[in-house]
Amino acid sequence: MDVLRASSSTLVHSPYISTTTRRNKTQFPKPIFHHLKLKLTVFDSSFTLFERNGSKSRLFMTLSSSPASTTESIEPPMPELEADGREKKRFDWYSHWYPVMPICDLDKRVPHAKKVLGLDLVVWWDRNENEWKVFDDTCPHRLAPLSDGRIDQWGRLQCVYHGWCFNGNGDCKLIPQAPLDGPPVHTFKEACVTVYPSTVQHDIVWVWPNADPQYKDIIMKKKPPYIPVLDDPSFSGPMGNREFPFGYEVLIENLMDPAHLPYAHYGLIFNPTPKVKVDREGGSPLGMEVEKLDINGFNGKQDWGCSYFIAPCIYHAFIDVDQRNGSAISETEKSNRRLCLVFMCIPVSPGKSRFIWSFPKNFDVWIDKIVPRWMFHIGQNLILDSDLFLLHVQEHKIMELEATNWQEACFVPTKSDAFVVGFRRWLNKYGGGTVDWKGKFSGALPPSPPREQLMDR
Repeated sequence: MDVLRASSSTLVHSPYISTTTRRNKTQFPKPIFHHLKLKLTVFDSSFTLFERNGSKSRLFMTLSSSPASTTESIEPPMPELEADGREKKRFDWYSHWYPVMPICDLDKRVPHAKKVLGLDLVVWWDRNENEWKVFDDTCPHRLAPLSDGRIDQWGRLQCVYHGWCFNGNGDCKLIPQAPLDGPPVHTFKEACVTVYPSTVQHDIVWVWPNADPQYKDIIMKKKPPYIPVLDDPSFSGPMGNREFPFGYEVLIENLMDPAHLPYAHYGLIFNPTPKVKVDREGGSPLGMEVEKLDINGFNGKQDWGCSYFIAPCIYHAFIDVDQRNGSAISETEKSNRRLCLVFMCIPVSPGKSRFIWSFPKNFDVWIDKIVPRWMFHIGQNLILDSDLFLLHVQEHKIMELEATNWQEACFVPTKSDAFVVGFRRWLNKYGGGTVDWKGKFSGALPPSPPREQLMDR
């Protein structure tokens, strides 16, 4: 799972399985397509990857393609200053938009249970208003989960316990047990469901995790971070999601760490021979540097391109790509080939996280139209499986040490850990050292199940 394995997100068979190396114990048999190779300049060398398909997600281009007047464009984060000129010191976890789920993975016929920042949510399609809604996943009657309910024949969200029905504004429209000639108890404030501000951007449902009335129209004042590549029709690429049995911090660190590619994903990702070979797997020194860090995130620079962490959820990188499949292309065309890695890391609860990914590219886009999405998922999930267990165990070990500072527990002496250290600096300086769960959890991680259970997806 990580920045560069991901770049190989282009597909065809399980996109990243080397045909010359043995499978590790978490691998499954691989499909048989291995044509359509391309070259990606990475770490002073090249990366071979395979094309693959994705959902309808769109992708990368220039900033001029973005509707800047209506959405925040993802630019390198600038220092945010208070009125007196001093940089703000506290990041408000509940004053930002969070991606919940790609709409390609949501069924309009049923409600869906999701969790963000420890909040139990139900995501459902309101056909009367023709938009996705995000409610508190609790019926006001007897607190049953609305996500276990159904969409009734009038397009309302119905609680499966006693049949109470709610419209897209959270108003109760029917209490079957209330007499028709009695008081209109369904109109009482207590019968309403809490509604969270939500929107759809980049074909992803986003939620604002604060239902106070003052935030009802927050979309008019502040929009989710805008990534131009995801709305550019000249780009195409996969989009997917998966939940993990380890926390948001561990997930985002791992995605920022390309040095683990040859080892944690050995046999799954083709790794070119480095200029100076130090071991069989092909590890090598990496030039990585955090250039600017503030409350909004940081900019990063490495040998193969630029990266950006947009707090709290988004890590994305731009990569120059060259093709090596025998086709003749001009230098101009070659220089215009771009690949973007877009990773969205959502805090679910302590020891739980959700990952949404996309890999926009502006070349070989036809592949995404002919290769089925499930085929990409085969290869992607093999990679995500290959370091899942170690990340789960790693998180528990760090917690067991009870270190007041992450760097007290971990020894990170090389530049290859620069982005990971940068994220921890941001988290400690601005984020309070950990996700703000609003006191909903004790801080302890859930028990660690057997490996077989962790790997069961």
